Amino acid sequence: MHRITSSPERGELGRFAEVARALGSPFVAAVLEAGERQLPHAPRTAALIRDWPGETGSDAVAMRFNAALHAIARAGRQPALTALYTQQHDDFDGAIGAALAASDDVIAVSMQDTPQTNEVGRSAAIAAALMVAYQTFGMPFELFEIGSSCGLNLNLGRYGYDLGGISAGVGGSPVQIAPKWSGANPPPAPLDVIAARGVDLNPLKASEAGTRDRLLSYVWADQPHRARRLEAALALALRYPPRVDHANALPWLAARLEEAQPVGQCRVVYHSMVLQYLSARDRDVIIATIRHAGARAIIERPLAWISFEWSQTRDEVQLCLTCWPGGETRVLAICHAYGEWIDWRAGTAR
Repeated sequence: MHRITSSPERGELGRFAEVARALGSPFVAAVLEAGERQLPHAPRTAALIRDWPGETGSDAVAMRFNAALHAIARAGRQPALTALYTQQHDDFDGAIGAALAASDDVIAVSMQDTPQTNEVGRSAAIAAALMVAYQTFGMPFELFEIGSSCGLNLNLGRYGYDLGGISAGVGGSPVQIAPKWSGANPPPAPLDVIAARGVDLNPLKASEAGTRDRLLSYVWADQPHRARRLEAALALALRYPPRVDHANALPWLAARLEEAQPVGQCRVVYHSMVLQYLSARDRDVIIATIRHAGARAIIERPLAWISFEWSQTRDEVQLCLTCWPGGETRVLAICHAYGEWIDWRAGTAR
């Protein structure tokens, strides 16, 4: 058994442990805390975290670490770690220390890949924003998503929702999403999606076992309802494969927004927990591209922009909606990072 030792100062794993606990995952918090204590057993992983070239928070370094351990546990390669994740014991330091010593290279290589959460629970917030946009324009939607990953949120029109007692989407869908709701209700409206297309630098395919395993490794182990919902969404994606282009989002989005838009159709650009992974320059280009297209919008061909992202101070996740013509941005809700709860603010202007 590895002895529990205290770190001289809290590192990135310990910092994010507090975030995980606040987001309702005491297990992941304990994994990260033990991981920080046991990092000396994995010198390559420790060096990777210590010398990370970017900003460790926005690059989700702790989430990458947690997902790498979860993947090892799911694969059964380290029996003590698998037993920890299946709640057969609570020796976090022993199991994680042994896994770090045995799988240092595997963990370090895995952490260099961009996180792929593709959290289906966020579709509820996007759907609620679409209902507001429908109330504004009364038109069916053409969706463009940047950072689509496996494209599961492109299928949001095929899911069912309970939004604070307001039913939306497909009642008989195998994917049902009911976040804890506070505040007023969103306006009842149909989710009339006539086309959905996304882009990602590394699009994943639901048909590939490795994709399914990778996505499930990013689901926090003490939140099995999220794993079940993800599995249902992956199964639905096999029946209705999302269209995700393999491309850079900047030129892709500019090209999509230059395409002819039919009269009586609302074009929507949306993204969830994507901007943090872009450089400041690329974020500025994306925003400028959307606003440039918005300036050309007319009431017969409107544009809506839905953003589900951390605030600039990273103290809350904001669901924002901007509609053109007009261009006013409203903060519709404050949300849990994975969509577990939504605090509806009814469109406070920002």
